Amino acid sequence: MDIQEIQQLLPHRYPFLLVDRVVEIVPGQKITAYKNVTMNEPFFNGHFPGHPVMPGVLILEAMAQVSAILAYKTAQMDPTKMVSYLMSVDGARFRKPVVPGDRLLLTVEVVRHKGAIWKTKGTATVDGVRVAEGEFMATVVDKDKNKDTGGSEPEAS
Repeated sequence: MDIQEIQQLLPHRYPFLLVDRVVEIVPGQKITAYKNVTMNEPFFNGHFPGHPVMPGVLILEAMAQVSAILAYKTAQMDPTKMVSYLMSVDGARFRKPVVPGDRLLLTVEVVRHKGAIWKTKGTATVDGVRVAEGEFMATVVDKDKNKDTGGSEPEAS
């Protein structure tokens, strides 16, 4: 999947779209995608000046976005009617800094899927070296059901 196809599925846009290409999808099982990390990323202005490092939370967000793509493609959901909300992140580990010039390879596998709830496990690597990992739980819901709820909504993933 190229960036145009990804944008048809995910609601995110620059600077928060963190997936550049999907290279493999096995519906219901796994997905592999990547993010090219460049010095032009807006977060490098402040994280950290003179020593740019991609924030770990954004690496997790990239894996959550890839998880959402896998859910949409597996269940063949209409992204104009459905939205994926991140519910939790467990076991997040950061093993090595990600810096400009790195290609972040994002691999996500389905751990469990029941109804609207998806549990996935993600791994991020650079040049074959694991840089981050975590488990994600998300729900996919009808966009119209979230309007005028009066309360806070989960974060879109």
